[in-house]
Amino acid sequence: MNRAELADFLRRGRARLDPSDVGLTAGARRRTPGLRREEVAQLAGMSVDYYTRLEQSRGPRPSRQMLTALARALRLAAAEQDHLFHLVGEEPPRRETASSHVRPGLLLILDRLHDTPAQLLNDCGEVLAQNAMAKALVGDVMSRPRRERNLLRLFFLDPGARSLIPPEDRDVHARTHVASLRAVAAARPDDPEPAGLVAELRASSEEFATLWDQHEVSHRDRATKRFLHPLVGLLELDCEVMLSHQHHHLLVVHTARPGTDAYERLQLLRVVGLQDMSPQGTAP
Repeated sequence: MNRAELADFLRRGRARLDPSDVGLTAGARRRTPGLRREEVAQLAGMSVDYYTRLEQSRGPRPSRQMLTALARALRLAAAEQDHLFHLVGEEPPRRETASSHVRPGLLLILDRLHDTPAQLLNDCGEVLAQNAMAKALVGDVMSRPRRERNLLRLFFLDPGARSLIPPEDRDVHARTHVASLRAVAAARPDDPEPAGLVAELRASSEEFATLWDQHEVSHRDRATKRFLHPLVGLLELDCEVMLSHQHHHLLVVHTARPGTDAYERLQLLRVVGLQDMSPQGTAP
């Protein structure tokens, strides 16, 4: 691990970003350009002390999960993320499968959506990034261990994860999840990620196994979805799914039409802010 080079790379990456690049307000005048250390730490989900030690060439060796979080926080391009991994002596993530690296342009779009819930997924249902409104709506999925960020695992294996979906809508969500995963598994037969997820869910969930055997196929698409939020009540939201085919990523945005009850409740959710809710993570 090259601590000096890593520290310099992190400092330079932080200095080149404006707060507006990552959805933050600049606030009071800054003495130096770029983000503050505490802002990078917040975006990466780590302590300020941990990040400070990395920049001062005295930090411990970051885990692969932490490196991925830093790459997202600093909006690193694919080559820059690979360099970050090499500085720590790690092999960069493979890209022949659905990459967990999110392009900075997609993160920039996510940051600009201040008043509507939005999150980035890979096509197997793993949550890769959320904005503040998505965390307020479905919980902070990114704070979970990576294995627990997959929406299908949450839906079929975590009984509490369904409580944000009205009971009468859960069958539709289940069928949609399974049909979408079947399409992904068929499109990438040599990719171990969808195949492994299918095998795990078939073995662990009778509901999933039954639906899988029905052989329904579909792609995630626009829909109207309802959320039963514990603080603001029922929200009926329009769900738009935008695809990034090159990296198998999906930008999922939930909106409410102005003048509707759901629109007013969504505005209230902005005021309420983030809540430490359980369950966390439901269907996109």
